[in-house]
Order: sequence, then C-alpha cells, then structure tokens
Amino acid sequence: MTYFMFMLLVALIVGLIAVASNPTPYFAALGLVVAAGVGCGVLVGCGGSFLSLVLFLIYLGGMLVVFAYSAALAAEPFPEAWGNRSVAGYVFVYVLGTILAAGVFWGGWYEGYWVIIDELKEFSMLRGDVGGVAIIYSFGGMMLVICAWVLLLTLLVVLELTRGLSRGALRAV
Repeated sequence: MTYFMFMLLVALIVGLIAVASNPTPYFAALGLVVAAGVGCGVLVGCGGSFLSLVLFLIYLGGMLVVFAYSAALAAEPFPEAWGNRSVAGYVFVYVLGTILAAGVFWGGWYEGYWVIIDELKEFSMLRGDVGGVAIIYSFGGMMLVICAWVLLLTLLVVLELTRGLSRGALRAV
C-alpha cells in the first residue's frame, strides 16, 4: 500500500506540474483532471472515501465546467503544447524545484506517517471522514452558503474576463 500511495503522490506532482507549467487552457485542464483524480485516490488510500467523493463531484463537476466554458470562449488557433521550448523550460524548473524540496525534507519522513485514520480506533460506528459530515452541516451551514456565493461570483468573473472585444457575457456561442 505504501508503494501504491507513493506512485499516486508522484502522479499528483506530475499533474500539478502539468497545470503550473502550461499556459494553454486545454492542456492545463487535462493536468487539472489528472491532479484532481489522483488527489482523490490519495484521499481514498488514507481512508477518506466520503471526502474523496465530495471533492471529485464538487470540484470536477462544478469548477471544471466553468473552466472548460471559459477555455472554449478563449480559444487559441495554435495552442502551445508540452513539447514547446518555453513549456519544457517551465517543466524543467518545476521538476528541479520539486527535487530540491524533496532533498531538503527527505530525512523527516518514514512509513509511520502512512497510517489510515480507521486503524487508530478498534471499535468505531462510523468511518473517520463520515463523522465530520454532521459537523459541517450543523456548525458550518453559513460557510456552505458563503462558499456557494463565492462560486457564483467566480463564475461571473470568469464570464466577464472571457467576454471578448466589446461583446457581453450573454452572446451567441
């Protein structure tokens, strides 16, 4: 399981480098999907199956639709791919930074950190991630409303930024 989690974390870093290094929305969206899917796999491996499902549905189902719509409105005739020199330079810099950061923090890690939350209790009626759902809905109700308003504001900002030359957001696509 440790090797599987290690491979998921390497895939997560590769997906995040793909998002950060690519200026074209098309290829950055692919890296975003890979990073979100692998991040959900990491959460499942750590015992957070409900949290992983919520993250996958909300993030990929909500924000990625807005991102895909804005990428469709801001279409480029010749997008830069991962093989271009400028993108390859960014990838090299991010990989080098990741290797240097791993070299600095490598000594403090060991396999004891890979403990799943359900292994810490012998008899439990709920999984570790499901127990916090009631707290989210009881004490965090106002935060859920604020997050919904922030998502709506983000949608309006993205639509306004991608509206084009002297055309409004409500135009025929």
